[in-house]
Amino acid sequence: MIVVCEECGRRYRVDVDKMKGKVGKAYCHACDHLIVVTRPVQEEMISFEDFSESNNVSAPHMDEISYSETHEETPPPEKPQKKEKRTRKEESKSAKFKTKGFGLTIKMLILFFFIPILLMIGASILYFWQLNNLSSLITKESSDIVTKMAEETIAENARSVAAQVRLYILGHPDLKAEDLSNDAEFQKIAVQKVGKTGYTALHTVPDKDGIMRNWAHVNPKIIGMDMSKLKGPLGAAFPSFWKVFSTGKGGKESKGYYTWQDADKSFREKFMVCTPVTGTRYYIASTTYLDEFTTPVKNLEKKARAITTNTRNINIAILVCTLILVGFVVSWYGLRLTRKIKYLTDVAERISIGELDAEISLKATDEIGELRDAISRMQDSIRISIERLRQRR
Repeated sequence: MIVVCEECGRRYRVDVDKMKGKVGKAYCHACDHLIVVTRPVQEEMISFEDFSESNNVSAPHMDEISYSETHEETPPPEKPQKKEKRTRKEESKSAKFKTKGFGLTIKMLILFFFIPILLMIGASILYFWQLNNLSSLITKESSDIVTKMAEETIAENARSVAAQVRLYILGHPDLKAEDLSNDAEFQKIAVQKVGKTGYTALHTVPDKDGIMRNWAHVNPKIIGMDMSKLKGPLGAAFPSFWKVFSTGKGGKESKGYYTWQDADKSFREKFMVCTPVTGTRYYIASTTYLDEFTTPVKNLEKKARAITTNTRNINIAILVCTLILVGFVVSWYGLRLTRKIKYLTDVAERISIGELDAEISLKATDEIGELRDAISRMQDSIRISIERLRQRR
């Protein structure tokens, strides 16, 4: 039995004895058209090569033949239903979608956006952390260095004044402690300026009654006073003051911090060094507010923190702008690329179902353009092959 494809005119020899049932189905190898073969009532059989033994399996590709005069004309094959062609197309698309993974846009976002951005964020966090550590280290080290220098300066000032007082007392052996408070020249030597508001003062070691008195001070009201009576005015700040002030005994040098009340009733931290006047019962106390030395460093620390914060904010703004820009560029380019690929995929699908006149209107000069040209050449090749088959028919 001879079967002719209605679409392309391809002819096949079919042995109806190998068919199961009254109707057999197969797809044309040339155009993929569904051919339905109905078993005739009477037919002289002509042998052929391999036809499908089951429905819906494509018949083998065979050479075209002409009708023989002795053959009985077979009834025209039944026209396949469009529903069956749609079913095959839908099954093809269903299989394709089941195997589909991440889209090209998602892959581009992951490779060219999320991964670089994560690295940038990690590098920025490390940079900010190192910048803060460096700023804190510099300011802290600077503050410590200045503090030590200020403490040493105050101590050297006390030792210098103690040496001057010793020379004066050696030059005036008859002067008593009470006389020193009335000696203007001695007061100039014993009371000297330290820093901006600090000063030196002279006091004695505890006498037989255990009293320590001051005999040279910037405040005349304190001269000759029992220093333990400052407990009332200083209140809670007195213990820290008395600890430094009373420690220097037996030729020892004492130093430390204490809180002092200013004229405006406010309390500020001071540093004091008590140095003995060698060969005498006197001590020189050198004291001042330490913040007079460290204030410039504190201001520098504030400026460094402000600069660090400003730099951090600028870098965060740059990072955010970079995130937005890179995300926009990657998304925009990815969408354009995937749109072109989807368009070419759609054209290829249309060609595969027989739309050989499908127009490819895509402008591209890169690899996408090469793919477009390849599909166009394939379309022309299929069209020429179909035309040749029809001419041979």
